Amino acid sequence: MFIQTEETPNPSTLKFTPGVPVMGSGTAAFAKIEDCTNSPLAKKLFASGKVRGVFLGSDFITVTKTDDITWEILKTEILAIIMDHYISGGEVYIKESSAKTECAVVDESEIVIKIKELLEERVRPAVAMDGGDIIFHKYVEGVVYLEMHGSCSGCPSSDVTLKNGVENMLKHFIPEIVRVEAIEN
Repeated sequence: MFIQTEETPNPSTLKFTPGVPVMGSGTAAFAKIEDCTNSPLAKKLFASGKVRGVFLGSDFITVTKTDDITWEILKTEILAIIMDHYISGGEVYIKESSAKTECAVVDESEIVIKIKELLEERVRPAVAMDGGDIIFHKYVEGVVYLEMHGSCSGCPSSDVTLKNGVENMLKHFIPEIVRVEAIEN
């Protein structure tokens, strides 16, 4: 198995691409080991004690390291954990049963539908290339609230991306939007 690694705009985060599906569809973000009940792989990465964030994308894994270690030291260990996990046939993410995940149907306004479409078609693919994700949280009185995950969470350039990129694009297509705000995850 060959796992590619890529630097991301966030110097604390590396993107690992194992060449096989990670999540397939959807994403999952973990900020501490206690959050990893559905992901044996994320749990193993946190168990190293040198990881402060794991993000699982469709075909990639981003790992955010603690500040007290360099990637030169940690990268090999993370690669070994990921490779061993895949070779052993372990599950990356265990989806909850549909009975537990049923949600009430939300009546979405036309503006919310447009926001989600623009994010899905124009923003998420670009952000995923850098090992991250952007998730719609809510729209209230002209303000769009978004969550940044993976390499985007805590990235020095995420504010610029959010304001100069995402906000300007959404305002262009949806004049009712006044501003975009980040939600801390």
